[in-house]
Amino acid sequence: MSGKWPGGFITKLAPTVVGPVDGEGGTASGIWTLDQAADYEKQGLWPKPTLAKELWAFGQGTYGKLGQGNTTDYSSPVQVGIFTTWLNVAGGTNHTVATKNDGTLWTFGLNSQASLGDGTTTNRSSPVQVGALTDWDKVATGGYQTIATKTDGTLWAWGMNSSGQLGDGTITIRSSPVQIGALTTWLSIACGGYHTLATKTDGTLYAWGYNAHGQLGDGTDTNRNSPVQVGALTTWDKIAGGGNFTVATKTDGSLWIWGQNNTGQLGQGNTTTYSSPVQVGSLTTWSNVAGGQQYTAATKTDGTVWTWGQNSDGQLGVGDTTHRSSPVQVGALTTWSNIANGQYSTIITKTDGTLWAWGLNAKGQLGDGTVTKRSSPIQVGALTTWLKVTGGSDFTLAITAS
Repeated sequence: MSGKWPGGFITKLAPTVVGPVDGEGGTASGIWTLDQAADYEKQGLWPKPTLAKELWAFGQGTYGKLGQGNTTDYSSPVQVGIFTTWLNVAGGTNHTVATKNDGTLWTFGLNSQASLGDGTTTNRSSPVQVGALTDWDKVATGGYQTIATKTDGTLWAWGMNSSGQLGDGTITIRSSPVQIGALTTWLSIACGGYHTLATKTDGTLYAWGYNAHGQLGDGTDTNRNSPVQVGALTTWDKIAGGGNFTVATKTDGSLWIWGQNNTGQLGQGNTTTYSSPVQVGSLTTWSNVAGGQQYTAATKTDGTVWTWGQNSDGQLGVGDTTHRSSPVQVGALTTWSNIANGQYSTIITKTDGTLWAWGLNAKGQLGDGTVTKRSSPIQVGALTTWLKVTGGSDFTLAITAS
């Protein structure tokens, strides 16, 4: 007996699914009853197994943001609890938010601005569940705000709101999740330091929050406490927030950026501020993007990685500490994959599942067992099962297949 499921194949003797698992590659075992098999066979589908995933953290542990039950710094990856069901994770200035496969939402770290969403302002050094709902999906964190979507496409926010970064039409701090409008078409989310970004299923882009440097992209420097559309285009794809700037790709593979540009982080060959999107070069091969405090990193479809902006701590990864106002390639490799920035450090995976980092390392946020800054990529440990990465201010979070 054998059967198919979306993206894999199950055999009688070895009930193992071969092929993409959760869209991330690899294999996973799965055993089903005959009734279940028959039911799915009628539909032409087999149930999709879930890949076991561990959450790891390293760097500054102040306020408990590494989830270790303490406030200790770690310069090498340490596992957060014993769970193997983590799905998505995001790191803010001093707090962490993550979801599990069961749709639950968990947070830990600094909570003075209600960033954890648990109805208090009490710091947590171990993960605490936010409510009891099981329909949470994507998560994003800014300086002290947290944004999340649910599986029904709704958008929710909590934490600091001094510049309207929650998008609920107020500047009132929220200690529990509040829904942003009534729409059910939100797709992807991202945060800068004090501003928030989101796309909808129709390809439109919205922004809100702090806007003194034009980081909202609406042609002004006025703060917004409700979502405002960035232009009228319906072709926005990947989005990321830097300290006071925004970077995004379009579905055609072009790269666009706007906001503060004091160290060349907009990649325009100058230090001019732009309050509306400007294209970075003319290439249409950009893939993933990440924003640091005052620098940008991006990958291309050919597997190369490029950086520009501030480089005082080697965060551009090009072997020196010279600022760049136009994209420069990091090495010559074509095997780079998922990328994320901390404030002054970069973390990235390769297609072989290894993890690499460079930049500021004063708190061990590069995970190489030292506190030595690196201006070129170094490998973090020897594992080849890293799936997702995210950077906090001076700490790093990553999910690995177990």
